[in-house]
Amino acid sequence: MGKRDELIAKYADDLKNKCKVTPDMALLTKVTIGCGPSIYDNDAQTVAASDKDELERIKANFLVKKLGLTDGPALMEGINAAVETYGKSERNKFRAVFYYLLVKHFGREAAYK
Repeated sequence: MGKRDELIAKYADDLKNKCKVTPDMALLTKVTIGCGPSIYDNDAQTVAASDKDELERIKANFLVKKLGLTDGPALMEGINAAVETYGKSERNKFRAVFYYLLVKHFGREAAYK
């Protein structure tokens, strides 16, 4: 099993146990691959949900650019819903898991077909 496969298994475990979501493994794999090398960097692999600047970057770079959503209040509501699902008290929110939750929240699975 390669490093990426190990990370995907860890992300699936987070989705099951911390988010109470049954992961679509094909979609999770595609979202993880879409994160690129950031999943291997200790700082970049997690989302700082308490950092407003980081949440704005996720909104602009992921939701608007990658998923093709129109900017508006609904985007930050979706981000806040993902934070709630992952758990506010959960310190390490993996980027791939967070993005997966956003893809599912906005029904944008087609962006990864």
